[in-house]
Parts: sequence; structure tokens; C-alpha cells
Amino acid sequence: MADELGEKCGVFGIYGHPEAAKLTYLGLYALQHRGQESSGIVSSDGTMLHAEVGMGLVADVFHERRLARLPGEMAIGHNRYSTTGSSLLRNAQPMVISYSGGSLALAHNGNLVNAAEIRRTLEQEGAIFRSTTDTEVIVHLIARSAETHLADRVVDALRRVRGAYSLLLMTEKQMIGVRDSFGFRPLVLGRLEEQTYLLASETCALDLIGAEYIREVAPGEMVVIGEQGVEFFRPFPPTRHAFCIFEFIYFARPDSIVFEKNVYPIRKALGKQLAREAPVEADVVIPVPDSGLPAALGYAEEAGIPFEMGLIRNHYVGRTFIEPQQAIRHFGVKVKLNPVKHFLEGKRVVVVDDSIVRGTTGQKIVVMLKQAGAKEVHVRISSPPSIGPCFYGIDTPSKRELIAANQSLEEIRAFLGADSLGYLSLKGLLQAVSAEGHEFCTACFTGDYPEPPSSQELLQLELF
Repeated sequence: MADELGEKCGVFGIYGHPEAAKLTYLGLYALQHRGQESSGIVSSDGTMLHAEVGMGLVADVFHERRLARLPGEMAIGHNRYSTTGSSLLRNAQPMVISYSGGSLALAHNGNLVNAAEIRRTLEQEGAIFRSTTDTEVIVHLIARSAETHLADRVVDALRRVRGAYSLLLMTEKQMIGVRDSFGFRPLVLGRLEEQTYLLASETCALDLIGAEYIREVAPGEMVVIGEQGVEFFRPFPPTRHAFCIFEFIYFARPDSIVFEKNVYPIRKALGKQLAREAPVEADVVIPVPDSGLPAALGYAEEAGIPFEMGLIRNHYVGRTFIEPQQAIRHFGVKVKLNPVKHFLEGKRVVVVDDSIVRGTTGQKIVVMLKQAGAKEVHVRISSPPSIGPCFYGIDTPSKRELIAANQSLEEIRAFLGADSLGYLSLKGLLQAVSAEGHEFCTACFTGDYPEPPSSQELLQLELF
């Protein structure tokens, strides 16, 4: 079921600062692109945990009065990405529990591929779940562990799960960050002044508050921050790395360092490589804002074709809007994007985007550009065709809904109504990322899953 899916989320934690909650709020603000469904912060005053979570954007959930209810010098926060059928307050994080070992808060970015299987076993043993997230499976396993210390309990629990996780955990006295051995999702360590340490999904969150980026939390590494200082452990057996390559294509903010690489120049390199692989005679290159912008700049530079912002995005569109009773064609796309006719009329236009999923939005954009006077519309995509769903923390549609999994290049071009269509090759993608490929998860393009779900899990997820 869709409720069981994980999410592309943002996590942020801070230890040792008198305004921990406020800095966490700012950190979540910087990570807003990683999740817009809900936002939450849990702080510790050294004796107890204080939690505030709500539905919506960071700025909608938090205000001065609410932040004032989060005292202490330690806090963790979470932004949750929206998934179908799970937009519920009970699924918001960080999750807070009380168990025999005390109080515990947990924030999770990723998705477990054996969560449904473990959940069924736990329920048969009498466990009661209050949410539909796989994060709660980890909470139950920690609570049931026979180990004495929290770090050992966490290791014991995570040895039973499979899949992607970048986790932040917090008690009254300590904070723990841990990343799965594949390293699917990013997690970085930073420092503010001497005694304040931070953990975050991306470096842009450190930049906002003036913190120093120390390094990436390594795949399979656990960081324990407490009164004893910062300790590093490698409790899990090493395996191949499988960093999510879509972080570079779309997910991460372009001003971040992810997997120890700068995102923005890589996105430009994707566009340059795309121009070499899929050239076309044209008058202007335009991006689908904002995700297609760096790649479109790279394409234009490499091809020697003028770049223009031929589509303007309305940045103030919420998750929903009221449609007029009288039908307006392509209303949903028009309320978000508007063509600049001056740059399009009579022109052969290259429009660059990061990916095509179902193809319906792309089709509407092509129609819009032609209605604005474009003589030709050539669609260029700065990633290979998406042929498989993601099981590691991204809400993607089923294989039957992915247009590239079911139609040929020519059929997709015809569906879009474009004059030509070109994707970046997998080889070109890896070349632009400066990788041989063994470090990255490219399963959405190849169907080669580093940690495949069980057949039961596939049925549960309804993705195939």
C-alpha cells in the first residue's frame, strides 16, 4: 500500500547550543525542498523531551510561541515529503516514544525494504502501531532490544532491517546519527564554534546558520554526540556503496555538497553532456524551472545556443488550489508555469528538464510552448529514461505508470507532441558525475536494485 512507502525527507540535528530549537527551525527551512507535507522539532532540556510537530511547511508549523515551548541545548528536526494516502499528523516526525530505556525521539530519511514483513511479525507478537510509516518499525525494534546502552540497541535494531536510512535519534542526554551501509541517502556532520555539533541531510542547512562543514557521515557509520564529546563507530559490515544518483539530478539543493561533490556544477555538466549526445538545430534553450535550470545552462553553453527563461514559475503555488468551474485547458500547469512569448514566437525551442515520469506534465508544457508561438519544440532530459520505481526513500509511481517503462522513445515523443526527444545516456550521466558507476544506485534507470525488496514487499507496495 502507498501508506507503507518511505519518503525523501530532510533531517537536522544540533547538540550544545542555547538556541537549539531556533537553529533547527532554520535548518529545516533550508531543507524545505526535501519535504513539504509536515515538519517537526523535538528538543531536550537535559531532563525531558519537548515535541512540536504539525502539517504543512516549516513557516506554517512554527512561530515564536511554538518555538518557545522547545527549551534546551539539543534538538532534532524533520521535514516529511508528501506521499499519496499518508498525509496524516500521526505520520509526522520526529517520532517520540517512552520505553523501558527512557524517552527517545527519532527522525528518518529513507525507506526500509523489509518493513512490512517485520511489522507483521511484531503485530503477531502483540505490538501496536500508531502510524503507517516504516520508521515506527525501527522504534519497536530498539525498544525490544536486550542491549543495555542506546547505541547498542540501535545497532541491534538496524541489523534486522534492510534498505535505506539516514537516522537521527535523541534522548535527554545524547544524539546519534547513523547511515546505512549502502549510503543511499546523504547525511553530513558540521560544527558551530567549538562545542556545537550538527547533523543534517545537506550542507545548505549548515550554510544558513554559519556552521562549518566537517565531513560526510560515512556509509555504515554511527556518530554519537554527548557529554563525552563526539564518537565515531563502524558497527556494520561494509558493502558496496549505492549513493542515490537522483540527488544530483533533482533532489538536492544545487548549492549543497552531497556525497562529497558539489551539486550545481554536476547539474551543468549533465546539460553539457546532453548537448553532446542529443544535439539539435535550434534558436533558444529554455529550462523547465527550477529543476531544469542548471542543466539548461550547460546545454546552451555547450551547444552555443542562446539561453532564456522562456517559462516563468509561480513560486507561491501551494499543494492545492481551487480550479474554476468553467474548464480551462491545462489549468494545473498554467497556474505554476507561464510562457514568455517574446522569446518563443517563431523560434525553434529546446526545453530542458531533469526527468519524465508519467509524461502528462511534459505534454502540457509542449502544448503551452506551441500555443505561445514556438515553431518547434525539442525536449531534452538530463537523465536516462526512468523505467523502475525507487524502494529507497523516493515516492515514485508503479512501473505501469512510468511512461518510459512501457513506451518506446518515439512513442513518448509522439505522446508529448514534441518535434524531437532526447535523454542523457546512463554512461553520460556517470561520466558527468565523474564516477565509474559502482558507487551509485541507478536502479530507477536499470532495474538493478542493490537491496531488492522481497516479493511480499513488492505486493504490499503495489509498485509492480
